[in-house]
This record gives sequence, structure tokens and C-alpha cells, in this order.
Amino acid sequence: MLSIRDLKMSVAGRTLFENASLQVGYGDRVALVGPNGAGKSTLFSLILKRNVPDEGALERDPWTMVGYLPQEGEAVGEETVLDVATGRVDELPALEKRLHELEKLGAVEVPEYLEAHAKHEALNDPLVTAKAMKMLNGLGYQESQFDRKAKEMSGGWIMRAHLARLLVMEPDLLLLDEPTNHLDLLSLLWLQEYLKNYSGAVLLISHDRQFMDEIITQVYEIADRKLISYTGNYTDYVRQREERYEQQLAAHKNQQKEIQALQEFADRFRSVTSKASQAMAKLKQIERMELIEKPTPPRKPFRFQIPQPPRGGQRAISLKNIHMAYGNHRVYAGLDLTVERGERTVLVGPNGAGKSTLLKIIAGVVEFQGGERDLGHNAKLGYYSQHRSGTLNPEHTVLEELLASAPALREDEARGILGSFMFRKEEIYKLTSVLSGGEKSRLNLVKFLVDPPNLLLMDEPTTHLDISTVESLTLALERYEGTLVFISHDVHFIRRLATKVLHVNRGRVMAYPGGYDYFMEKTGTAEDARAALTAA
Repeated sequence: MLSIRDLKMSVAGRTLFENASLQVGYGDRVALVGPNGAGKSTLFSLILKRNVPDEGALERDPWTMVGYLPQEGEAVGEETVLDVATGRVDELPALEKRLHELEKLGAVEVPEYLEAHAKHEALNDPLVTAKAMKMLNGLGYQESQFDRKAKEMSGGWIMRAHLARLLVMEPDLLLLDEPTNHLDLLSLLWLQEYLKNYSGAVLLISHDRQFMDEIITQVYEIADRKLISYTGNYTDYVRQREERYEQQLAAHKNQQKEIQALQEFADRFRSVTSKASQAMAKLKQIERMELIEKPTPPRKPFRFQIPQPPRGGQRAISLKNIHMAYGNHRVYAGLDLTVERGERTVLVGPNGAGKSTLLKIIAGVVEFQGGERDLGHNAKLGYYSQHRSGTLNPEHTVLEELLASAPALREDEARGILGSFMFRKEEIYKLTSVLSGGEKSRLNLVKFLVDPPNLLLMDEPTTHLDISTVESLTLALERYEGTLVFISHDVHFIRRLATKVLHVNRGRVMAYPGGYDYFMEKTGTAEDARAALTAA
């Protein structure tokens, strides 16, 4: 279906690929991994024929229909959500126009025509509207939203509509760039199950290791300008990568020892008449060797020490007889809850059960109708949500914003921490006013870590972070001595941190005084660790 051989590609004078090769067959499930800037999106642009490689061959089966989901949604005009999902306002007319142009040129056998024709047929299917509705429902849309203008929706919801259109067309090869970034947990689980049974091939870029573990069967890592293939899911890849590095390092060291021994012999005996020929033979042996390069070690997460917060009382916070409703919708009636010092508590439960509302009640950012919220002795509370752009000074650069929140922090330390959270080089001099939503979330997260409260509340802190950065955050929070209450759908993150689980459902909160695996064992939900997060 897709074959890349001996690829060489440079961008802005920097070589991203050299002698790189990749194969994707029908039905394959492949993940493309590597640090930011390694060339993942560039490779997608080559596959989509938006760029041409410097050298090498990139071949696609001429009958292959390729569908692409970028990270950011395309601009939309007056079309409705259903229009976007069916493509009838923009995609279908554009395909018809291009087909007519190619027909006039007599180019009806070229791959572009074949692919455009296949997409046109898919969107002209009499059942396309029914298919689109099914996909939109799976991705979290309510039927009442189908006729809303897409431009009235957030970027994340527009992205879901574009994803629905891709799935309606059923491409032979799906290129997905961070498809889970804008999905809630139920939509993510739906997409995960859909892709497991998808008849075409999938090539994806993702920072969601659990998603990759569930779907993919092969990984290509961009490392040392090559595309290195690993068999299995993401967890298999991590293990194999470490083994490969150790083997390559051992081979490199052994060869260097051999070269050193040969060189020492030649240096010692080249002037000795009886052994001069042997010495020259040793030098020629070195020349004939195919040198084994010293391998680049796997990228390690950045480790930094969180300043420990002031010690609070044994009881961090308590809620007594809380009554909370949004209009006629009652969320809690008579809720009692105590959070003890040092606990690391994760909130789980079905969508709409009240997890975020409970976190906001604890944070004191919503008004409840009855009951008491009592902060513990010496409690310093901090609430991290994904929508905190208003807390940033728009006139500060990223670096200035961080230094202002932690005056004791040295500039080199600040640069290191920002770099580990994907603010690199000139990005630290960007004004906070021009940052994207994801960048603002990350900067707020860093601000919490360098000046942490002793009661830290976090709502989906791993969103917009790559896997290595999530690991850096996890390592930092493992050393955090304060009290943590959080919501997440990153199972790996939860397993590493949670010492207590609160299951929220239908206005009730059930405590499980143990880690996530203990919760799954007690509730009988151990078969699917991610699905257990939304268990009723």
C-alpha cells in the first residue's frame, strides 16, 4: 500500500531523514513516534504529496485512498456540523471540480483521478447522511447539534466533525495526527473500538500510550535520521528499544576495543622489520571494517525537583452536607467528603457524573446551594484546569511569566524546565498573549510545579503533553509531598500516582483506599483499564 525507500529529506538546512525506509500494508496499524521536531508531520506531508523528498522513493498503490486528520481543524464557513461530516458543502464540490479538470486533460488513469473518484463516490453514497450521523454520535455529538453552524463550535468539536467525515469515506489508509487530543473519554473509547475493527490501514501520531497499546501492532521510531521498525504495541516498543540500545552499545564498545587492539599492534610493530607486514595487515583490517556508530540513548524524561510546599494540617479539606445543582439538574445532595494530608486521589466515573463539579467545589470556584466547605489548617490550595489563560500576564514572555511566579528560580533552571515541557529555544521568548490553548495550559502547569500549593487540584493535566513530558510530570508529582486530587484518562499516569480512588456516580462518592488496580479488582472492571474509568 505504501512504501518509502532510502528517503532523504532536509528542512531549513537540517537533515530530518537519511536512508530511511518504511512499509505500510493493507490492514496494518502503525504508530510513528519521536520527539517534537523529529519529522513526524514532515513525513505525513510527503505521504500526502504536499512535499517532495530530496532523494529516495515514495510509492503508493494507485488505488489507495488516503484520508488525513491534521492536529488543527480547517476553517469553516456557514456549513452545519452535518455538512462538515458529509462534505457536501466543501469537499464534494471541490472533488467534482477536480475530476472535471482531470477528465478534460484526459488524465483518468492517473492516481490522483482514481483517488478523487473514490472519495467522490464515498461522499455520494445515498447512505452518507446516516453514516455521518452515526459517526457524529460516536464522537460525542447530540442529534440536536447536527444542524448548528460548525463555526459556532470550539476547535475541538470542529475537529470531531472532520474526523467523522474521514470515517464516513473509509479511506484505505488513515493518517491521524493526534486524533485523541480533543476527545472526551467516551468518544476516545468509541474511536478506539472503531479503529480496532477498521478494515483499512492506520498510520498515526499520538502521545496517548494507552490508545497506542490498544490499537497498534507496529511502531516506527524516528531516530538518528532513520525510521526504525519495532513489532508490537507501544509498551513492546519501549522494551525493545531499550534492548536494541544495549545491544548496539555493546557492539560499538566491542568494536572499539578491537580497533584499539589492532591499532596498538600496528603502532608497536610497524617499525619492526619482521612484523611490519603484520602491522600493515592490521591497519588494512581496520580500514575494511564497517564502523558501528555509537547509538543515541533513548530520550530520558527531564527530572527536576519540585520545591516542597509548607506542611498543612492532617485534614486538607472537608465537605459537609453539600447540595449542588445546575438549575433543575441535581448533582449532589448531602455529600460528605474528607481529603487527608498526603493522599493522591483520582476521581473516576461516567461522563456527566459530577467529577469536574466535585473538583470545582473543592477548589471553591463554583457556588453550591447548601453545606460547608472547610479548608484544613495552613492549607494553600491551587487549582489547575485546562482553561486558565486569564491567569497569564499577556505582556510577559513565557520565560518572564515563569520567573515571575518563582523569583528564586535561576534562569538556566527555568530554561531547562520549560524545555522539558516543550518550550524550546526561541519559544520561551513568545508573549503569553499569542500562545495556543495547549501552550497556555502547559505554561500554567509549569507555574504550579515551580511554586506548588500543599493542596493541588488538577483537571486532565496530561492533555497537550507528549509522552516524555508526561513522564517528567509524573516523576515530579511522585516526589511531591503535598496532597493531590486529580482527574485524568491517562491510565499509566493514574497507576503511577493514585493512592486512593473516588468513584463518582449519580450524586454518590465511593472511596477505595488503594491504587487504581485495587479499585478495578474491587469493582470487577479489570478487563479494560481505560473503560473502568467511566464505569457506572
